[in-house]
Amino acid sequence: MNAGPAPLWRRLWPLAGVVLAAHLALLQGGWQALVPTRDRWVQRFTTRTISVARPAEAPQGTSPPPQALAAAATPAPQAKRLARQERRAAAPPDSEAPAPPVTPAPPAEPTPSLEPSPQKPPSADTGSAAPDTAVTPFTPTVLGVPQPSVMRYEVTLRSRGFTVQGQARMDWWHNGQQYDLRLELSAPGLRERVQHSAGQITEEGLAPDRFSDKSRSEQATHFDRARQRLVFSNNRAEAALAAGMQDRLSVVVQLSMLVAGDAARFPPGTQIAIPTASTREAEDWVFRVQGEEDLDLPGGHLRALKLERLPRREFDQKVELWLAPGKDYAPVRLRLTNPDGGTVDQRWASTDRG
Repeated sequence: MNAGPAPLWRRLWPLAGVVLAAHLALLQGGWQALVPTRDRWVQRFTTRTISVARPAEAPQGTSPPPQALAAAATPAPQAKRLARQERRAAAPPDSEAPAPPVTPAPPAEPTPSLEPSPQKPPSADTGSAAPDTAVTPFTPTVLGVPQPSVMRYEVTLRSRGFTVQGQARMDWWHNGQQYDLRLELSAPGLRERVQHSAGQITEEGLAPDRFSDKSRSEQATHFDRARQRLVFSNNRAEAALAAGMQDRLSVVVQLSMLVAGDAARFPPGTQIAIPTASTREAEDWVFRVQGEEDLDLPGGHLRALKLERLPRREFDQKVELWLAPGKDYAPVRLRLTNPDGGTVDQRWASTDRG
């Protein structure tokens, strides 16, 4: 006997099971999408594969160089980094690279100075050098030794566009046998310069024992007559002590004594050679008699005999000296001209007798 048809709920149960399973699957996927996992906050990089060419095989029986092996075993990014490092290592160091041009700072404005100009090595004589002919030898027959005195001067210093006014004082003392001569120059804002000469008075005139020149520091020259040598305090080589040798200060008074003793011996054009020592060297100073001139000085109007020492070498000073007959041929003006054109002009203002 055949059974009747199955109930309706039994026929729909399989379909309901399939629908329920599909809903559960969808709900599970949506929940997982809402949960923040670690991978959601990590930036993802797109990668790609780069093919590296296989290095050429070395011939049989030989081994490839280490560089080739390293390149073959090195991934592409590392190979690029190694190549960059090799290029940097092959480049010259920074110290060898040419430095960028530097614009020099403008030179500081020069300031005048009362210090002696630096001595340069001897060079060839200039065209303005005084000729060596007709020079009167140093053999004075009559000397006029001036009385002790203090002479004061006004000083005008000109150097590279600057002009400075100063003062100078020359103290001259002797007792007939020894002498002492001191010159002090000063100007506002400049170091004082002091020259000092001391020694004996002989039949040939002044015979210095010691000469010093001080500005920043003192330098001295010793006249060692026992050994007939000049000794310099700055460790320069000794020099021969010639007969009648003077220093840069005593030579002024020596000329005054020579002319005062017998002025007729020194007409214009006469040249007088006197060996003279500085604090560095010794050489002949040749003065040429120029003739008499009228001078308007701070101390008054005077007539004076001019003597001139022309530079013999490139870096020599030009020395001009005026001796006044009306004042026993005392030095009433002294002008020094440096190779750069700067001058120190010392002009007589007054005299105090000792």
